[in-house]
Amino acid sequence: MNKFLPVCREDMADLGIQQLDFIIVTGDAYVDHPSFGTAIISRVIEAEGYTVGVISQPDWRSDRDFTRFGRPKYAFLVNSGNIDSMVAHYTAAKKRRSEDAYTPGGVAGKRPDRAVIVYCRKLREIYGDIPLIIGGLEASLRRFAHYDYWDDAVRPSILADSGADLLTYGMGELQTIAIVNRLAAGEDIHSLRDIRGTCYLCAPSETPYGGAQCPDYAQVCADKTAYCKATKIQMDQQDEVYGKIILQRHGDRMLVQNPPMRVLTTEELDRVYALPYARTWHPMYDKAGGVPGIEEVEFSIAHNRGCFGNCNFCSIAFHQGRKIAVRSEESVLREAELLTKLPNFKGYIHDVGGPTANFRQPSCHKQLTQGLCKGKKCLAPKPCPALEADHSQYLQMLRKIRALPGVKRVFIRSGIRYDYMMADPDDTFFNELVEYHVSGQLKVAPEHCSSDVLDAMGKPHIDVYKAFAEKFYRITKRLGRKQFLVPYLMSSHPGSTLKDAVELALFLKENHIHPEQVQDFYPTPGTVSTCMFYTGMDPYTLKPIFVPRTPEEKAMQRALLQYFLPKNRELVAKALRMAGRRDLIGTGPNCLIPPPAGEKQPARGAGARAGQQKNPANRSGPRGQDNARKRPPARRKRP
Repeated sequence: MNKFLPVCREDMADLGIQQLDFIIVTGDAYVDHPSFGTAIISRVIEAEGYTVGVISQPDWRSDRDFTRFGRPKYAFLVNSGNIDSMVAHYTAAKKRRSEDAYTPGGVAGKRPDRAVIVYCRKLREIYGDIPLIIGGLEASLRRFAHYDYWDDAVRPSILADSGADLLTYGMGELQTIAIVNRLAAGEDIHSLRDIRGTCYLCAPSETPYGGAQCPDYAQVCADKTAYCKATKIQMDQQDEVYGKIILQRHGDRMLVQNPPMRVLTTEELDRVYALPYARTWHPMYDKAGGVPGIEEVEFSIAHNRGCFGNCNFCSIAFHQGRKIAVRSEESVLREAELLTKLPNFKGYIHDVGGPTANFRQPSCHKQLTQGLCKGKKCLAPKPCPALEADHSQYLQMLRKIRALPGVKRVFIRSGIRYDYMMADPDDTFFNELVEYHVSGQLKVAPEHCSSDVLDAMGKPHIDVYKAFAEKFYRITKRLGRKQFLVPYLMSSHPGSTLKDAVELALFLKENHIHPEQVQDFYPTPGTVSTCMFYTGMDPYTLKPIFVPRTPEEKAMQRALLQYFLPKNRELVAKALRMAGRRDLIGTGPNCLIPPPAGEKQPARGAGARAGQQKNPANRSGPRGQDNARKRPPARRKRP
């Protein structure tokens, strides 16, 4: 097994290190696996020839853990972990979670709320003017003034709140390499103002020319139209080809975001995944039973980054970008061979994917020189005429992995874009996916069936899913398999009225889909949908959009997606009455719930006829199917 990086003074002594060059402070447990950002960044720094230590989940109520190594020679690097600390701690209903997958034993409460801010302030208190660099998902998505769901208010850039000197956003390898080398060469942290993929604060008089200026922090706090305009500017300039510097004044300082860092080349990404990871949690967690977050990724392979799908509720495009970066086939095969030699490997590779598993090339070649189209989506509401849908490279790689000695099955679980599959004129991948890469259930994400809601989500309309489902079950039947689709569904997204939720409930009934779990929309930083939630407007059109806000309305929309559960009947009945669909309360074949005892069934009318319309799609699964919505913790996130 490869050695872990130092986590205590004893480790430093064993390695003959008097003072570490860099120290990483993280809100996650220390897992040295390439699905964990801390592992990647720490190994990248080590590969540049520097010493680096890891302080994981320090006790922020005292100085002890933060002084474990003493003062680093050059800088502290701080992150909250693989996900935003507030998302880690709270559900969409703002209830405290009882577990944390990135903590030993899954125990909750081992990191503070707003971990990046808390850690940086503690380091400032202890070490004064030591250079502080923040990164990871929490810092990346909160780099501008942003609506915070938990405060129900607009917060300033996390760079201002934390007191850090520099923020790296996106996938941080190239930024980190530039920063550590320039610090080691003697440059002052405040002079590092030209590195792409970074943000800094400066005096307004030092503001660079040529930037796209957002409404300032005070404006976006006071004016929701200004907030929308800022969101549009921020989203539109996240392109490595044409993206400009973005400016946003925060009081007497100017926040400057440099243009995005270019994506890693295939050769560079290969080197990142070839670094000497231990590929497991640190042994200090053995007594606690290890770190649950590694279970979904231990025998999985990430072959790509980025997502040109760019759904409005997803933060991937704002963090990783829309341009696809891929590893070489040789690099992926080497990792697959490595997995077969691990002691717990049982012959099953759980995933060969990424943010979107079946993206392995640009959506079109124009983007390589001109960037991705501003304000447009490659796949929604319909595929762009310039889209080049081709699974041949991905399919060739999967075939070679399947053929490796010791590999019994290769599954794909990290999110298939079925609309991209339907745009491919060659069905070879579709056929082999169904035959070789589905473990009984294939999870896909139609999210809703209402066209208005899907437009607000930036998703294709439901007819694409219907066609996909029909083809999936036709191939499944031909193969003599019992395999089912598990549709991800979302309630209460901006644009979703009670009538839209009723439409979705009818769709589920007509297609015999009984979801065990559904997800409420979660307004996390860095998404267009969160802007809609806060402002009640579409930031691209400034047109009003309906937003379900009250706990009762959210509960009713959620209950409609599980109308078949007896515990939901009262809420469903209330929702149907409010939506003017009393005809769906009764004993008829198209009714959603039976009437209360002693109540007469409503007369049949226009509403009843609307509820009887048949869905032309083939069924999406058997009655009573277990459609559990379970996403891997370090994979495709809504946020």
